Amino acid sequence: MSLTSIVNKLYFQPRRKELERYTTEGETIQREVMEYLIERAKDTEYGRKHLFSTIKSYDDFIQNVPVNTYEELKGDIDRMRHGERDVLWPGQVRWYAKSSGTTNDKSKFIPVSHEGLQNIHYQGGKDVLAYYLSNHPESRIFNGKSLILGGSHSPNYNLSNSLVGDLSAILIENINPLANFVRVPKKETALLSDFEVKRDRIAHETLKQNVTNISGVPSWMLSVLVRVMELSGKQHLEEVWPNLEAFFHGGIAFTPYREQYKQIITKSDMHYMETYNASEGFFGIQDDPSDSSMSLMLDYGIFYEFLPMDEFGNDHPNIVPLSGVETGRNYAMLISSSCGLWRYEIGDTIQFTSTNPYKFIITGRTKYFINAFGEELIMDNAEKGLEAACKATGAQISDYTAAPIYMDANAKCRHQWLIEFAKEPDSITQFAAVLDAKLQEINSDYEAKRFHNVTLQPVEIVVARKELFNDWLKTKGKLGGQHKIPRLSNSRTNIEELLSMNQ
Repeated sequence: MSLTSIVNKLYFQPRRKELERYTTEGETIQREVMEYLIERAKDTEYGRKHLFSTIKSYDDFIQNVPVNTYEELKGDIDRMRHGERDVLWPGQVRWYAKSSGTTNDKSKFIPVSHEGLQNIHYQGGKDVLAYYLSNHPESRIFNGKSLILGGSHSPNYNLSNSLVGDLSAILIENINPLANFVRVPKKETALLSDFEVKRDRIAHETLKQNVTNISGVPSWMLSVLVRVMELSGKQHLEEVWPNLEAFFHGGIAFTPYREQYKQIITKSDMHYMETYNASEGFFGIQDDPSDSSMSLMLDYGIFYEFLPMDEFGNDHPNIVPLSGVETGRNYAMLISSSCGLWRYEIGDTIQFTSTNPYKFIITGRTKYFINAFGEELIMDNAEKGLEAACKATGAQISDYTAAPIYMDANAKCRHQWLIEFAKEPDSITQFAAVLDAKLQEINSDYEAKRFHNVTLQPVEIVVARKELFNDWLKTKGKLGGQHKIPRLSNSRTNIEELLSMNQ
């Protein structure tokens, strides 16, 4: 019996029995979570202010507790960072995840309580393995090392002994020391802020290791793996790590990178598994290899609510708990959690593909869409359009962003896409035509605006030079780690900066 089989039987099989409750008892689990959070926080300053002790139902909860963005909670979070206790969550919260989900210069500091660290973030990591081993009982994943690509903000003391860092850095700092025996690179390398230096060190440190699985953001991980192969002189990654079997990925959509991974990892038994974790919590895991949607994690100390995106911005939107969601509808996600976030808009949008069990796909960000002319183009549309264009033309994409041109010198309006190709298509014109056609196929609003070129002209593709997006991130001090390119925007601010550098 292998080490993986022993670990699976002792630690992960019992948890899988608990996860089976998700299929039939999702709403009950969520009600229990809401009651637990209210009870735990009723004597905090926030709990007293919003009369938590009187809350007996979900209706009471939404009557007493307002919907919050970071700006509404920022004052309380700042006080917590100065050492105040019992503000949003019981006791003192010492750790704060520096949000790096956008290229915005303004940082957010998300509280990470001890309870949240253990019952949300670490539990998510354990459940990834529980699902993986259930789907692949022949796995030997624990017979080697895990390459985990961390963030770029090393933990540092900030204000009254509170600590700030990327979530991944916080997880590395607090992980059980035994885990360091099965993970690479070494802690000092994982916490380096300079991504280019870190990339090189990771490649050198892991070259001779028996790496069985990798975890990280697809774009940054790809950069590390390319460096590993450069140093090794090998054509394919399995020549370096013959026992590599899994890539646990998240943070950005995997679709634009899938073909590039297939080219460097050619073994037929390589497995890919999507996860949905963020500074605010660990929300979803792809539990079925044949289904790209993820299971919503229901018993982590996170209570979920959903705001229909067609009501986003309304004064009184019809926000619903899990029991009120519909499949196929686009929702902004709100969470209340054991880290002290209450009815908090995390900025992501999702769409449920099934209920009982509750499974979903990530469709984008509440701020990242193009709706300049009523076309309501979201990131999920963009990813599917680009996938079709790549498949039709043999192209591969490294990075991209898109924004509207409201009116040019000829009074024409269109969407402008700035794309950095890993492999350029033979014909940019064909690529653009397939992209445009696919967007019309999957988005009726976009199709209506494109009708006879009356409102919108065909898409424009601008080819980005190599390393343009990395160079742009570097100018903002945001190269590496968890940082992401804003894919879609109604504003031309980002794309104009990039175009100016595209020389």
